[in-house]
Amino acid sequence: MDLIEKNGDNTQISWQHRSERYTEKLATPDVTVADLIGDVDPIKAATLKLTYNDERVIHFGLIPRAHRSIFVINELPDLQARIQVALFNMLQEKDIQIRGFKLRLPLDVQFVFTANPEDYTNRGSIVTPLKDRIESQILTHYPKTISISRKITFQEARLTEEQKLIEVDGLVKDLVEQVAFEARKSEFIDQKSGVSARLTISAYENLISTAERRMLINREKSTFVRLSDLTGIIPAVTGKIELVYEGELEGPAKVANTLIGKAIKTLFSKYFPDPELAKKSKKGNPYQIVTDWFTEGNTLDLSDALTASQYKKELMLVGGLYDLVKKFHPKLSANQTLLLMEFVLHGLAEYSQLNKNFLEGGFGFSDMFDSLFNVDLDDDDIDYK
Repeated sequence: MDLIEKNGDNTQISWQHRSERYTEKLATPDVTVADLIGDVDPIKAATLKLTYNDERVIHFGLIPRAHRSIFVINELPDLQARIQVALFNMLQEKDIQIRGFKLRLPLDVQFVFTANPEDYTNRGSIVTPLKDRIESQILTHYPKTISISRKITFQEARLTEEQKLIEVDGLVKDLVEQVAFEARKSEFIDQKSGVSARLTISAYENLISTAERRMLINREKSTFVRLSDLTGIIPAVTGKIELVYEGELEGPAKVANTLIGKAIKTLFSKYFPDPELAKKSKKGNPYQIVTDWFTEGNTLDLSDALTASQYKKELMLVGGLYDLVKKFHPKLSANQTLLLMEFVLHGLAEYSQLNKNFLEGGFGFSDMFDSLFNVDLDDDDIDYK
């Protein structure tokens, strides 16, 4: 104001980029009125030799400095009631009260508040006058379909240019999203805390990183994401969920593996016949040759570190697996065929046709009935060899 009074129309101005016209503050119990609105600055008063009756001793907070900007307060219920009242005065009266100073500032600020409904109904509260002055309340929700969830993940995932070259089949993308859908209805997860879209974003980034790591270790120029790479998303899942008591008893890693398994089972019927119904079919069980191969005592371990040639060699060992995939999906590329061959093994395991062990960095498959006789192993040994 002093510069305008002094220089008038010759006052120099500068353009503010839109990134500079956005201010965000996380509401915590220790946030004060001084942080948001302002306070008297004794050092400023001493430096400028001003008395405390002079308005120039005021050091303005974040909100006055956000003039002609968007100001966001996250987790509004955590803000103390007296500070919420100060916000109410600013919204309604454009009135700022600081240490006896009563100022009316024609602030042009677009306020945005965020809050979890669970917070302002139980843990915290928004004072009624302030809530009444909030013009619109927008209720958000989880993505309702896999396709919408995939678009959000694709938009928000941060990948390098090299990572974008890694081939990711639509099946794998759907599996990542389905894990979140399964988590949102799991009895092991605290649904009040929720399962945010950040789970799938982090999981997708980890999935790509797992494939990239294998490519670098094996000195390969290209690769595609396999189902054995799903071990890489476990840290993303365990880091984004809060377990209830039953989930704590199971353990976060086991819950994560359970969610991955349920996601595979949900999507399996979209690609292949239901194994339980196929056993009763008069046309014959298309999975019989595959399960018979394991019944003969054969086992298969798929590590996420296998080279492309090793991965193909291991899958081709399973009798009837290649022909099964080609029967239902004859026009797939070579990589897609290998992916679905592994998908069949995971699907049969989820339908209790095969036994699946969670290895360090991969999965192991064996005959279902052989695992029942391994009585010398405890639960942890069975789940994590």
